Amino acid sequence: MGIQLKERATNEPPHFGLLTDRMDEYREAVLEKKPYICAERALLATEAYKENQNQPNVLKRALMLQNILQKMSIYIEDETLIVGNQAGSNRDAPIFPEYTLDFVMDELDKFEKRDGDVFYITENTKEQLRSIAPFWENNNLRARAGALLPEEVQVFMETGFFGMEGKMNSGDAHLAVDYQKLLEIGLKGYKERTLNAKAGLDLTKPENIEKYHFYNAVLIVIDAVKNFAERYAKLAKEMAKTANTQRQTELLEISRICAKVPYESAETFTEAIQATWFIQLILQIESNGHSLSYGRFDQYMYPFLKADLEKDMITEDEAVELLTNLWIKTLTINKVRSQSHTYSSAGSPLYQNVTVGGQTKDKKDAVNKLSFLVLRSVAQTKLPQPNLTVRYHAGLNQEFMNEAIEVMKLGFGMPAFNSDEVIIPSFIKFGVAEEDAYDYSAIGCVETAVPGKWGYRCTGMSYMNFPKILMIAMNDGIDPVSDRRFTQSYGYFKDMETFAELEDAWDKTVRELTRMSVIVENAIDLGIEKEVPDILCSALTEDCIGRGKTIKEGGVVYDFISGLQVGIANLADSLAAIKKLVFEEGKVTQEELWEALMTEWASKRSQEIQQMIIHDVPKYGNDEDYTDQLATKAYVSYIDEIKKYPNTRYGRGPIGGIRYSGTSSISANVGQGRGTMATPDGRKAWAPLAEGCSPSHNMDQNGPTAVLKTVAKLPTEDILGGVLLNQKVNPQTLAKEEDKQKLIMLLQTFFNRLKGYHIQYNVVSRKTLIDAQKHPDKHRDLIVRVAGYSAFFNVLSKATQDDIIERTEHAV
Repeated sequence: MGIQLKERATNEPPHFGLLTDRMDEYREAVLEKKPYICAERALLATEAYKENQNQPNVLKRALMLQNILQKMSIYIEDETLIVGNQAGSNRDAPIFPEYTLDFVMDELDKFEKRDGDVFYITENTKEQLRSIAPFWENNNLRARAGALLPEEVQVFMETGFFGMEGKMNSGDAHLAVDYQKLLEIGLKGYKERTLNAKAGLDLTKPENIEKYHFYNAVLIVIDAVKNFAERYAKLAKEMAKTANTQRQTELLEISRICAKVPYESAETFTEAIQATWFIQLILQIESNGHSLSYGRFDQYMYPFLKADLEKDMITEDEAVELLTNLWIKTLTINKVRSQSHTYSSAGSPLYQNVTVGGQTKDKKDAVNKLSFLVLRSVAQTKLPQPNLTVRYHAGLNQEFMNEAIEVMKLGFGMPAFNSDEVIIPSFIKFGVAEEDAYDYSAIGCVETAVPGKWGYRCTGMSYMNFPKILMIAMNDGIDPVSDRRFTQSYGYFKDMETFAELEDAWDKTVRELTRMSVIVENAIDLGIEKEVPDILCSALTEDCIGRGKTIKEGGVVYDFISGLQVGIANLADSLAAIKKLVFEEGKVTQEELWEALMTEWASKRSQEIQQMIIHDVPKYGNDEDYTDQLATKAYVSYIDEIKKYPNTRYGRGPIGGIRYSGTSSISANVGQGRGTMATPDGRKAWAPLAEGCSPSHNMDQNGPTAVLKTVAKLPTEDILGGVLLNQKVNPQTLAKEEDKQKLIMLLQTFFNRLKGYHIQYNVVSRKTLIDAQKHPDKHRDLIVRVAGYSAFFNVLSKATQDDIIERTEHAV
């Protein structure tokens, strides 16, 4: 393929080079495209459901996907070497009515008026959606999962306490399928295995009837994917007839490849890229669950690149162009969320994670040539998708580490770092086989799982708003915002004589609410299992075919899940303020503090108390044992309680089947803050909470090392859902080589000595962010790290922008 680099604005080439002309044009075209709501998938899904109402749900879902892939619009852009589209146009968002149409219909005239996460919609699309809405009324996941919820948890659903909007409106995902096996045997190999499994069923056993239908569903879907790829093969061949000589050659090669993969095994790097993209795409057409990740991309793709390079079938520059093509394609996937869901997932993120680095199964450094090329290609495209994660370990290739920091210096929030030093031992402790533990990848934000062997939602279940729970514990189990009772009566703060009484109330309250969250999660999980099984995703995850079960039924090897705990720093600082100022020093009475919270710091005395809290109390994030130990003790109450409750797959096949904790709060700190009154850490009512396990804004005054030491005190080995730490540095602090090396040494200390789990950086100045907020047209390409993902700054709501601007800016 011909490679042409776009002209450089300066004589000094960027460290990672530039996009080729065609990829630069492709990137611009995708970014300039307004995101519209697309009704096509919804119409085809409705058609299939109506025609197959009598079929078991697994077959209905298979026939639905078959109908969509057979009839949906397809196109091949002039610039691309990789083909496959999700909707009628790039970045358009399809609708998934089998999950819900409620929010779509409620917001038909509001999508364009949003503060952030704006979508456009035509009048024709509105009419198309209105035409199918009656069929889906009370005939979707949200309605049926809602019907499964016991009365005892209705108060939490009515108040939105557990933040279940995303779970009831869309699919699960939060996993990576077995791309390595797919490339090795193709879907043809999966078909052969399915046929053999089906032939071996003893249908006199009742449980095998369901397996029989599952196998038939898998066979339908495999053929549907094969035919979908062949549609592109025919289209490319047709387009080649009128193309110029170079493009004709490319289109004929595209046609050849699409006629082969993903049904047949891949043999070249280009075939492997196309096969992977087809599956990544179709999985998101089947189900709009986000955090569908590529897994250990540099490991399963490298053998194809290595062989092609050795045969002179491809150059490194051509390989990089293919990679940049894939990343731009990845950005074309889009998802529309309800307005309320955008508060916790600001910036329309899909969290499609690519993992590089780490160790091999035999414990050697896994960095290879492709690892470097992935860094180079991601740096060239400079997009919020895919989400790039580097697996760190003590023996990581130093040159690769240097290059990862060079990518970070570009200022778009990547890569994030996850640590083998804590994640692998924790996995093994939880029962994961050693060779699988060494093969983990990042999923979505910072959560981790074994690709192709792990079930849905290694994180992303209930949100637990710790500061709000503290306020409930202080108010005898009643939520002060809604005035609804959430738990049993454990006493009023104003009547407590010791700090130990408050700690006891916290412990009982958080444990009771944890039990309530499990009830909600189980009901919704059972609804998803029964109503919207994912057939292709299950087929590509071990060992669903072997067991004859979908993922939700227990078909996978490992199945651990976690919720998200929000506002850890706020909780720590609140407890420290109460303990020090009220119970130890007596500078503030219980009545005074409660009155200040109820009146949102309105009176002069309340403001004096607020200033004492802010200035006189040790803060989380400064390596202050006083506060850090309060955080750990309070968190352990949740960690200890959540371990008691298996998920709905427990005892049905998988190893694990249990829950653990996680701090990957995405942008829920903003959304959860909107429903949280003033808190004892001095925070104002309705303001954002602290993000992830990071300190509250500007409360970390002792530098980055102190932050790392504070976070390391958390029981990281038990927070396997992700310990998300966001840091912000001014680009000038990394301008010199010596500064870069200081940062590397800091990271090595965090991971090797302190056993940190994760860290990521926003390398952007406060001045730039403020200017971008005032003059968005001047900063169209500004990308920031929101939480465990990056997003274009301009598409975020003002509240989320403000939250990012206010984060503490450190020097190395």
